[in-house]
Amino acid sequence: MKFIVNPMHDQSIKSEASEEYHTRVVKIDRLKARGIEPWPANKVPSTSCAAVVESFNTIVPSTDTKTFSQEELKQEESSEHPSVAGRIMTVRLHGKAAFATIQDSSSQLQLYFKEELLGDMFPVFVDLIDIGDIIWVRGVPFRTKLGEITLRVTEFTLLSKCLHPLPDKVHGLSDIEIKYRQRYLDLIMSSEARNRFRARSEIIRSIRTFLDARGYAEVETPMLHPIAGGAAAKPFVTHHNALDDDFFLRIAPELYLKRLVVGGVERVYEINRNFRNEGISTRHNPEFTMLELYTAYEDLTYAMNLVEALIHAAAIAAGATLQVSFGQHHLDFSVPFRRMSMKEAVCEYGDFDESEVSHDHITALCAQHRVAVEPYASYGHKLAALFEHVAEHKLIQPTFIHSFPVELSPLAKRDPNNHDIVPRFELFVAGMELSNAYHELNDPFEQADRFRDQLALHKAGDAEAHQFDADYVRALEYGLPPTVGIGIGIDRLTMLLTNTTSIKEVILFPTLKRQG
Repeated sequence: MKFIVNPMHDQSIKSEASEEYHTRVVKIDRLKARGIEPWPANKVPSTSCAAVVESFNTIVPSTDTKTFSQEELKQEESSEHPSVAGRIMTVRLHGKAAFATIQDSSSQLQLYFKEELLGDMFPVFVDLIDIGDIIWVRGVPFRTKLGEITLRVTEFTLLSKCLHPLPDKVHGLSDIEIKYRQRYLDLIMSSEARNRFRARSEIIRSIRTFLDARGYAEVETPMLHPIAGGAAAKPFVTHHNALDDDFFLRIAPELYLKRLVVGGVERVYEINRNFRNEGISTRHNPEFTMLELYTAYEDLTYAMNLVEALIHAAAIAAGATLQVSFGQHHLDFSVPFRRMSMKEAVCEYGDFDESEVSHDHITALCAQHRVAVEPYASYGHKLAALFEHVAEHKLIQPTFIHSFPVELSPLAKRDPNNHDIVPRFELFVAGMELSNAYHELNDPFEQADRFRDQLALHKAGDAEAHQFDADYVRALEYGLPPTVGIGIGIDRLTMLLTNTTSIKEVILFPTLKRQG
């Protein structure tokens, strides 16, 4: 057979040109010569690997290691026997018999192939079926002398030929680049990876159940925005050909969701994909998943209590407890989480007197601790820079940091008792931000002024400053009720509840630098 490399897969040429690949390609012609299609129509299994084991354990005592007579082997050929389908993970040949392990989405199951039962199909299995192939099998469950539940195969069909060898079973997929670029290999080889992404699905499902039960409506808002807004971040830009105009990939759905609250949807949420043109690290990916929800006629205390309860529900759904390990830390999600203001956190973790972080002395304090601030930085920006420098990485146990400077929160309402701050919190766990919430600014005149201030910062060089959104201001002019908004990072929550210290491990296809 002539071997042709697909030009669209240059990075896999080395692998495809391997001797093993050529060997498997040659087997395709050999299979077809026997009338066996390497990628035939589907054949539906009657059950799963896990169900075979569970059913057998229920019916047959664990001490039963029955052997089969020749007559009984012939009687095994019955359409009533269970059939399963999955990927072959191991093969062990023993003369005229063979053991194999098959893996489906539920579990693994040992298979037993015997020449006297399979006839001419036995050499097909031995010579033409490889580890990695997907097959359908029917057979009779039994327990081996070593106690392992096994399916004695009476019939099998190749469903999909695998042309590449799987990674070494002992060492697994050790190449991190391949692990992220070829996630399917990671999922094939690692039960830990499969369980982690199952846990992520359960976390998202639990969030929906939690909010639906409390009367929240799930919605979808645009991902292409004419104005970048809803958060302080640098956007990705794309061009709409038909409209001949630039659009921004969503950095947050906030302004659209609050438009819905104006429209009378008083409890609303979206589990959404956001895009921010920022650096990549173990805690940052340019595209990530957020939960954002808005509640009319509630306050920050309600938001804190809701976030605590939601995280508890997610932990249970993920199969965790309220005490979880994360890297070298032991985290306790028992309520209540600690609550402290940003200034209190700076003083405590920086070991400063309150006078040192006053308006008169904070510039000197930043200089003393080599905290870089922009020339246009206000007191609030300097306080936030100090917080990031001395406190943020020390917030290991779940902690709500509240009372943010107003200039850091262009969409938040001022505290009626202190106009320099806003009722806002960020929840920190293991030194990273997990959630953000605040009282939404609903004064259209002040919101317009805040947008103008942000526009001035943008012109001064702040690429993350908010743009002026006149349409949103107009929506506020129709009346936004007192509202509290909450955002929770789904990726980071999954990291914490699955003891995963890199965000790339909880995103199926993380953003990677292009090869070549």
